[in-house]
Amino acid sequence: MGYLIGVTALWAFSFSLIGAYLAGQVDSYFAVLARVALAAVVFLPFLRPSLLRGPQRMALMGLGAIQLGVMYIFFYQSFLLLSVPEVLLFTIFTPLYVALLDDAMFGRFTPFHLVTAALAVVGAAVIRFEGLDSGFWLGFLVVQGANLCFALGQVGYRRLSAELPPSLPRHSVFAWFYLGALMVALPAFAILGNADAMPSTGLQWGVLAWLGLVASGIGYFLWNLGATRVDAGALAIMNNALIPAGLLVNLVIWNRDADLVRLSLGGAIIVGSLFLNEWWLRRRAPATA
Repeated sequence: MGYLIGVTALWAFSFSLIGAYLAGQVDSYFAVLARVALAAVVFLPFLRPSLLRGPQRMALMGLGAIQLGVMYIFFYQSFLLLSVPEVLLFTIFTPLYVALLDDAMFGRFTPFHLVTAALAVVGAAVIRFEGLDSGFWLGFLVVQGANLCFALGQVGYRRLSAELPPSLPRHSVFAWFYLGALMVALPAFAILGNADAMPSTGLQWGVLAWLGLVASGIGYFLWNLGATRVDAGALAIMNNALIPAGLLVNLVIWNRDADLVRLSLGGAIIVGSLFLNEWWLRRRAPATA
């Protein structure tokens, strides 16, 4: 749990840094490529290829491609369509996706999850019930793509880690995760990137360096490691903890203008939908047992 709490505090600043210094100023595909490449640099010196079999390496690279590569592409695009508080609030769906993916892996289906998801959508509409446009809803869907990739990566890494020997030093194989993400980020920038929108100030380069080496490099390693040491309920709670932490940083330190009443009401509905989902899961537990 300590790993998850530490990374939550670390990532709370990432949203605002991206929104304030990178979004709309630096090409998003280059930002993704830079973060992934710098994160790989952190772990490549520790890589010991012989510790994993071929299929295990491919699995870890696939998880990196999804959880980091594809997720970041969705994530950075969302900042071009939404404000930082909206991006933060809409990431609250991730625990629901974790639950649904677990259902799929174990051959279950829980219709009640659809009810709680509908309530969360209502909360999203409350945040901007005036002047809704295609950009807002497109941004909402883009964030959901990022959420789904992040959830799939967490669940997949938990499953893969359970098959690995407990004595295996995870830092000696985690570079495969970033190499998989690099296989997505590199062609994405080559095909879709804008070479005329490179970082132009030392501050932008510094933000990218911090996001790549620390937030992505150290952050994703510790988060996935922490995810293997807690149960699914605790992992879902920590996914939610990032939202208030990030909003606190954005609204207090950066002092962004926001309709706090509407933001609070919509956020409360979204959070309430997840509490309702958690209550239902606990209610079902005795019957399932």
